[in-house]
Amino acid sequence: MELRIGLGHDTHRLEPGGPLKLGGIDLEFDYHLVGHSDADVLLHAITDALLGAANLGDIGSLYPDSDPANRGRDSAQMLLEAYIRVQRERWHLVNLDCVVLAERPKLLPYRQQIQRRIAELLNIDPQQVGLKGKTGESVGEVGEGRVIQAQCVCLLSR
Repeated sequence: MELRIGLGHDTHRLEPGGPLKLGGIDLEFDYHLVGHSDADVLLHAITDALLGAANLGDIGSLYPDSDPANRGRDSAQMLLEAYIRVQRERWHLVNLDCVVLAERPKLLPYRQQIQRRIAELLNIDPQQVGLKGKTGESVGEVGEGRVIQAQCVCLLSR
């Protein structure tokens, strides 16, 4: 059996006006993430982890922000299309382990809902989706509430 590990990371800034799109769901929050697409930082990190593990490039190469067709694009759609590419190479997703770095909102009330949504998108069991929330401890752009970051590690097998 062949195993591959992928690492994904993404950062988007916050601006006033909700809701906040995170992990494929809308969270009640008074800020939203800004980006060329819908700026779902968590789905972007997962997409990059999957693509990286399969050596298929990254989200920016598939969906460049220089392409007007990607303006406002649904990150769930990008994840699905990337995952299809991964599966075409005969890779099987073993698990994801994700971290969302945000001063606010607290992730715990939404964790299971986000895990279920990611599992639904990837047609896996929610137990295969690890998700943790960490604050910036009032340090840096995360701690000051100016950005939200996400990191994801995935394990693929074939």
